[in-house]
Amino acid sequence: MSKINSIYILSSLTVLSSVNGVSAKNPKPNILFVISDDQSYSYETRDGKRMAKTPGYDFVAGQGIEFKNAFVTSPGSSPSRASMLTGRFPWSIEQAGTHASLFPSHYSCFPDVLHKHGYHIGFTGKGWGPGNWEVSGRKHNPAGPAYNAYKLVPPFKQLSEIDYVANFEDFLSKKSDSQPFYFWFGAHEPHRAFKKDSWVKAGKFLDEAAVPSFLPDDDIVKADILDYVVEIEYYDSHLVKMIQILEERGELDNTIILVTSDNGMAFPHAKANLYESGIHVPLAICWGNKIPASKVTDELFSMVNIAATLLEACEVKMEGDYAEQGKSFWKQIVSKSDFKGEKAVFSGRERHSSARYNNQGYPMRAIRTNRYLLIRNFHPDRWPAGEPFMLNDDNQIDEKKYIFADIDDSPTKSFLIENSEMLEVDRFYHAAVQKRPEYELYDVLKDPGCMVNLATIKKHQRTLDKLAGELNKKLRLTGDPRSGYNPEIWESYPRLSGPSRVFPFTK
Repeated sequence: MSKINSIYILSSLTVLSSVNGVSAKNPKPNILFVISDDQSYSYETRDGKRMAKTPGYDFVAGQGIEFKNAFVTSPGSSPSRASMLTGRFPWSIEQAGTHASLFPSHYSCFPDVLHKHGYHIGFTGKGWGPGNWEVSGRKHNPAGPAYNAYKLVPPFKQLSEIDYVANFEDFLSKKSDSQPFYFWFGAHEPHRAFKKDSWVKAGKFLDEAAVPSFLPDDDIVKADILDYVVEIEYYDSHLVKMIQILEERGELDNTIILVTSDNGMAFPHAKANLYESGIHVPLAICWGNKIPASKVTDELFSMVNIAATLLEACEVKMEGDYAEQGKSFWKQIVSKSDFKGEKAVFSGRERHSSARYNNQGYPMRAIRTNRYLLIRNFHPDRWPAGEPFMLNDDNQIDEKKYIFADIDDSPTKSFLIENSEMLEVDRFYHAAVQKRPEYELYDVLKDPGCMVNLATIKKHQRTLDKLAGELNKKLRLTGDPRSGYNPEIWESYPRLSGPSRVFPFTK
């Protein structure tokens, strides 16, 4: 799967056949929105670990702009995707701001706005979810109408059976020649479970695995990371083919291609956490010759801005009473000048999986500047990764099996639990599962793994107070119930998909 070379042919293709990047066929740009499932920055070829060969991503970044500091507004699929679609923070969209609930229909989503302005819209793979959009009265998934009819036999069963490319072709066949399109390619990869030791068949080696500083440097962890990388390469191979299809149809020059992910990697201390590897994601955008090639920025960028940015590119505005809270950065993206980002970005989470008594969540909010990450834990009395034990069929606490259900099951998770008493593993285990104080402060330039909490150190008190004030101000301005009159309303939102586990009673 790693031997994908065809995209390098694309890199030499001429993208000057249109005037200013706009096709004479379509006055408005097409959009190919590519979003992987559980991929931290940086596990793509152009930057960072260089373990994954990602020619599709490389092409987009090389033809356009790459963001080295893009952050999602939540470290879980449903709220993160809902935030991108609405242009609003998760705490400002009611049930859509938590995991596996519903998606109130009074919040406009940018694909539907594009459809009202003549766009042919649709998605393949994973759209918005998990959750239940039907109960809200929506006519289709918030990402668009589904194109998932075509299937394939993947290299191994842990990969999706959806033929993303065939469904893209099916989608394109349904539009008129003059109609612009928006298409959401939602890869199911690299979501767990992974095929164990798939890295061996892919021709990789353990010493290629760069282990992040929040995990132990062990061969089991390395192998798990390489299996994760194989899934990234698989989904990228479909992007390669989609780019080729656009070129063959004469649509490449006039298509905005955006490649990103919904949240961080499914490893302890990453996904479902507001640490760097939970919210820091890849992002690259290209559009023919409209965006300067090989433009790279280290400036902060929040994915809450995506809806407004894409709509401005299409000369369309969000509609309805619940306008987006994000702002457009389109003019900066297409400018030849340096990109100017934000002074701070904000993220949060409520419930992730069924991990505590009565489906309680673990509410957190965070502010990230160019140097510091401040996290506020609203219920430090709760277990951040979920209750250690659940009840068995006899309604008794099963102390033989640790559950920590907010961490996806994996070889790495099992390794931490089974070796938690080893000196060289203990600190990683406790960082992932132990109860946390109300405030955590990290210097992400010196400590990107977020392992050294500075919140209790006197010399950092002024920084903590300043960031806490900025965070609280932002939450009030954007209507977060956690900062309002009904902070526990989140616990009333139903869980409508996924397993419901039984845990001992807690307050």
